[in-house]
Amino acid sequence: MTTQTLAMNDALYDYLLSTSGRQSELLKELADLTAKDPMAIMQIAPEQGQFMGLLVKLLNAKNIIEVGTFTGYSSICMAQNMTRPARIVCCDIDVNWTNTAKKYWQKAGVDDICQLHLAPALDTLNGLINDGEQEQFDLVFLDADKANYDKYYETLLKLTRPGGLMLIDNTLWSGRVIDDSHQDADTQAIRALNLKLKNDERIELSHLPIADGLTLCLKR
Repeated sequence: MTTQTLAMNDALYDYLLSTSGRQSELLKELADLTAKDPMAIMQIAPEQGQFMGLLVKLLNAKNIIEVGTFTGYSSICMAQNMTRPARIVCCDIDVNWTNTAKKYWQKAGVDDICQLHLAPALDTLNGLINDGEQEQFDLVFLDADKANYDKYYETLLKLTRPGGLMLIDNTLWSGRVIDDSHQDADTQAIRALNLKLKNDERIELSHLPIADGLTLCLKR
């Protein structure tokens, strides 16, 4: 037995995937394509996508927001586990990456429920609030520019229903959160949000060492 989370070396990680990984051929194709992009580091890990899909099923989520769509891997993981009628509001600002996402949404048969908003995410989120969609979303996934994480968090919390779940990615930030030599805006923003969440009485909290760190916030 161990009293803390195991360090995940390559051999143990390969074992984890070999015994539980269920990445489809389509998702593997998309992951391999994305791996050729200079910003491929932004791709979520397959075990994280699988976990997120399970959470979607557990919540029976019908309305989802994704802030940071990239090439579409995470939105497919979630959309394929939704029961229609359903929708995912997908927020991004990059045409090239989201063109790939749209292509693979169609291949995955989820293009009818993935609604792309190609605009600054805060504009899209505030537009939803102005349209009366406050507390209408079952699950939200935040994986965008880190310097704005707190602004995204506060806005997304308004859109999440009581009992709904927010997933925040990259909250361990490759270990930079505990490295004082890193004082850039992104790293400082993640540190600040992590500390804020610990004492935020509006949520139930679990910070998991999945991939680059995944924080789960259940709205009270």
